[in-house]
Parts: sequence; C-alpha cells; structure tokens
Amino acid sequence: MRVAIDTQPGGAAPNEDWVAGTPTLAVVLDGLSTAGLDTGCRHGVPWYVAHLGTQLVAALADPETALTAGLADALERVAALHPECDLSNPGTPSATVAVVRERGGFLDHLVLADSPVILEGHEAFTVVTDLRVDEVLPELRAEVEQYETHTADHKEALRRFVTAQRQTRNTSTGYWVAAAGPEAADHALVGSTPTKEVRAAAVVSDGASRLVTEYGMATWHEVFTTLRTGGPRELIHHVRKVEATDPTGRRWPRYKPGDDASVAFCQWS
Repeated sequence: MRVAIDTQPGGAAPNEDWVAGTPTLAVVLDGLSTAGLDTGCRHGVPWYVAHLGTQLVAALADPETALTAGLADALERVAALHPECDLSNPGTPSATVAVVRERGGFLDHLVLADSPVILEGHEAFTVVTDLRVDEVLPELRAEVEQYETHTADHKEALRRFVTAQRQTRNTSTGYWVAAAGPEAADHALVGSTPTKEVRAAAVVSDGASRLVTEYGMATWHEVFTTLRTGGPRELIHHVRKVEATDPTGRRWPRYKPGDDASVAFCQWS
C-alpha cells in the first residue's frame, strides 16, 4: 500500500489535526475545538493528537491487534502520560479517529466520530462516518450558524454550543470521540473489505471532506481524481480556494472560516 499524506491548518492557530502513513496503515486524527474554554489539561489539543497518533501507530503495527484494541491501548497510554491533568474535565483534549490498515488481503477500517474513510470500489464509493455529533443540540448549532464567522455574536454562540456539547461527549445519549478513557474505542465503527475490491482509499478530516459533504463543490469521483493527479496537497488547496469565496460563512455557515484539513490517500499497484 502506498500512502500519500498532507495536513494544513485552517488559519493562524496551531494545527489540531494529525496524520500518518506507513506501508500498511493510514491514520487521521482531528482534534476537537475548545472554543477557548478550560480543558483541565496544560498540554493542549496539538500535544494530545500528536501523542495519541504516535501511540496508535505503534499499537497497530502488529497486524494481530484489533483496531479497537489498539485504540483502547493508545488511549490508556496517552492518559498515563499526563496524570497531573484533570482528565475528568468534560473538555479534556479529544479527537476524532479514522484508520485504515492493510492486513492479509483485507483492508480494515475504524471510524470514531465524523472524520470519514472513503473506499473507492470498482463501481461505487463507500463512505464510512459516524454523524451522531450532528444530532446533538441542534438548536444551539443553528444559533452558531446564523452569525458570520468573524463576529462577536458568532464567537459567543460557539462558546455556548461547545460548553453544552461537552456534557454529551462520550455519553450514551450523545456522541463518542477519543479522549481520556479507553471505553470510547468500543463505540467506533469498524469493518473489513477484501483489498481486491478496493481501487483506492482516502482517510480525511472533516476539514477536507466538507468539500463534498458541506459545500457540495465536488463529488467523491472528482476528489479521487484530484488525489491521483495532484495528491493530498492539491485537494486541500482546492478546499481553501472554495472557502476563500465565502470568507465569513454566509453561503456555507460554519464554525470558522477554514478548518484544519488532513488527507491520507492509499493506493495499490
């Protein structure tokens, strides 16, 4: 498996995405926004995703390790790296997780939250994503989206939304992400596809997938064509060009003008 990767921040703030590729593995993590609220952790989201990603790649190097078991192990190991922090804080650093791994003629996948895995079959595309987060607090989400992204009203509405959203994170009535506890791994979507049925695969953060899912400015076929001809960097560049036509979120309401975007593109000879 050949993996091409790229990640770019959505603005001047540090990139809270993380991406890695090996000859058998592709991983994308998308750190969740803190909206400037207290997290109980002195390290921050970029530190969290970097350490979780490193631990996850190490845990999944053994093909006999199930993806969920590897994620649970990585979560435990990262928690052990900063016991001095308040890991019970509902805003403790967290992230979405998307993984594909080639193993003995099969392509395994794991998706926790809304960073999707897209499989290009010989006749159609399969998109694996968990959109439970979109069902949480729709009234507060709509309040955020009514304001342009550069306004004080937007910032305050986003703070209210994230504050309330944190209370539903990793609960039976909310949605699940990677945070401090290993039990989140049990709520990931997992599956396996014969490699002979997959032409290519893309593992992306929602900062890249929104070109199709939110903006409607490309199809998955067009995305994979871009990935083949220009690679992940060209795809992210295309996302940024689209966002530049709507800098304040009037056409496409969103949390910020540009989100961190990461892509891992997997191909076979």
